[in-house]
Amino acid sequence: MRADARRNLDAVLRAAMTVFTEKGVDAPMRTIAAEARVGIGTLYRHFPQRSDLIKAILRREVDARVEHGAALAGEKPPSEALALWLESLVDLVATKRGLGPALHSGDPAYQALPEYVFGRLTPVLKGLLDAAQAAGEIRTDIDANELLLAALRLATPASDGRPEEARRMMALLFDGLRFGAGATQ
Repeated sequence: MRADARRNLDAVLRAAMTVFTEKGVDAPMRTIAAEARVGIGTLYRHFPQRSDLIKAILRREVDARVEHGAALAGEKPPSEALALWLESLVDLVATKRGLGPALHSGDPAYQALPEYVFGRLTPVLKGLLDAAQAAGEIRTDIDANELLLAALRLATPASDGRPEEARRMMALLFDGLRFGAGATQ
């Protein structure tokens, strides 16, 4: 993709997230194009359907969490990397605030999203979890799939505009992961 096309795509995704959060997912596409400072044709060229735009926003956020996990694994001690990554899930769930009505609409266009989310995030979490367990900093009886599901559920208040509550819940979850670390499980 050309650099200008990439900039336009990024601008549209950022603008759409802002507009959807402020005005809901039914906001006019022209409003998104204006916010992104692109023509309506540019928006529709990238996203022929509103559902294409919504899926792209969520995929972008998920992919950012994957990259963040890899960076943390290389920069931080294992348990700190795991804690910071779990906290970043609050930001992912907060994204859903503007997208929730569409994602829960029953529209078949969104059926593949849960598989994408779990398929991309679970391996990252497993790597971070395995490293923290190997370092003796986290309990060894934790499964990455179950932990991801629990973390996403605890982050739910962020989708209702209460990210600080979700961050406190995530901190409690992490404290529970450390309880009994190094003991025979």
